[in-house]
Amino acid sequence: MFIGLRSSKHVVLASVNKAVSDSLLTRERSLRSECINHSFVYASPLPVGRLVVQLADKAQVCTQRSWKRPYGVGLLVAGLDELGAHLYYNCPSGNYFEYQAFAIGSRSQAAKPTLRGKLIKHGLLAVKETLQGEKLTSSICTVVIVGVDEPFHKLNLHPLQELIDVLEAEEAGTSEPQREGDQSAMQEDRNPDVAPMDI
Repeated sequence: MFIGLRSSKHVVLASVNKAVSDSLLTRERSLRSECINHSFVYASPLPVGRLVVQLADKAQVCTQRSWKRPYGVGLLVAGLDELGAHLYYNCPSGNYFEYQAFAIGSRSQAAKPTLRGKLIKHGLLAVKETLQGEKLTSSICTVVIVGVDEPFHKLNLHPLQELIDVLEAEEAGTSEPQREGDQSAMQEDRNPDVAPMDI
């Protein structure tokens, strides 16, 4: 199950960790190659929308050929270009849509009503809704962020667990103001020269 949320300057992806097949790693390299080739040929970064269209075209061709098998999974694409942050959903049929917040995968319907408000908090809440009683911890989930003046990065386990602890405290009604030590721990993953995120 994958969840994506975006603001004007940032995109957050959150998921429950599963075993990753080698074929998925190959797709990741394929997308990077598309971006590198475009940058080399045109001396400018590939717009996120154009990459999504290329992915959609590949998926759609598979639905028109009798000897090809259509893709069986959708894909959430998060990216940042000169127009701002983007979150797209590529359907197996070749359709694609841009969203502010979206969830795909097993039990994603349980997450969709939660996809409002602040990005990381609600991303974690939406993931928690899909766990069906299992405790949410940093060891079973992943949160990645990309934003204006903030490169793509994954939250480390310690800061992520602190966010989860704050979320649990708020749900239990024992929320307290964030301590100075907590704030410094949250900054571990960030470039010190980058402004804090607008979330």
